[in-house]
Amino acid sequence: MKKILVTGGTVFVSRYIAEYYVSAGWEVYVLNRNTKEQSKGVKLIEADRHNLGNKLKDYCFDVVIDTGYTANDVDALLDGLGDYKDYIFISSSAVYPEYVPQPFTENSETGVNKFWGKYGTDKIEAESTLMKRNPNAYIIRPPYIYGPMNNVYREAFVFDCALAGRRFYLPKDGDMKLQFFHIHDLCRFIDVILENKPLQHIFNVGNKELISIKHWVELCYEVTGKEVDFVNVYEDIEQRNYFSFYNYEYYLDVSKQYELMPEVKSMKDGLQEAFEWYIHNEDKVSKKGFVVYIDSNLI
Repeated sequence: MKKILVTGGTVFVSRYIAEYYVSAGWEVYVLNRNTKEQSKGVKLIEADRHNLGNKLKDYCFDVVIDTGYTANDVDALLDGLGDYKDYIFISSSAVYPEYVPQPFTENSETGVNKFWGKYGTDKIEAESTLMKRNPNAYIIRPPYIYGPMNNVYREAFVFDCALAGRRFYLPKDGDMKLQFFHIHDLCRFIDVILENKPLQHIFNVGNKELISIKHWVELCYEVTGKEVDFVNVYEDIEQRNYFSFYNYEYYLDVSKQYELMPEVKSMKDGLQEAFEWYIHNEDKVSKKGFVVYIDSNLI
């Protein structure tokens, strides 16, 4: 039985990863402060990663999967770890500046992105620190991750509109394109890395097909059994006031991922899974005031 450490393990990405490996029969340890409900089957190491002391020194992990955010996060964990074999860091496509030619490749320039700001630059510094201390570690850069356990108000917002029978307020003509990656495919790609140990150590991941926001909303309504009626918003207002995404279209080159893992979940199937989870877990999503803004300013 392989032994894995997942940092966090209580919210979306890290929680899904932990439960994925529990289901796979691994011995799964999660490192967190025990302020949220723990998943069934995990073994809790209760600690703040910045005050680990000797809590991890006696463990030997086959894999460490880190969802940290900053260089200090990485340093603190590496300082506290005992023996481990593989280290995988979940980074972000936010490391690429919006002005760099697209599609972004793993070798594209990194830097400040005006939409993501400090989140992106913190991830850049975390990556740099990790590669200096462990050049054999792997870094994964996803676009928008979706699926069951997503606590961010993205697909869940559209589900709410559909279930309430609301018209949907769509930015402009809805032609802006987005790139997604299902959380289960992220876990599958981690499996591929661990099995193949590729020479490349930084990977963009995601569905190679982009999807327009109009089609994405249509699919979200479809999986709820509803049909969408659009209202196009052409006013020059910040679309994040009434929509789940910034007015920012970008595209990752994920050809290296597809060489290793050529199949991914279809968008419709992925959204169906997300909806089936959401209808039983609405309280686990951090909702924003999109509907209030729409009702007060757009209707």
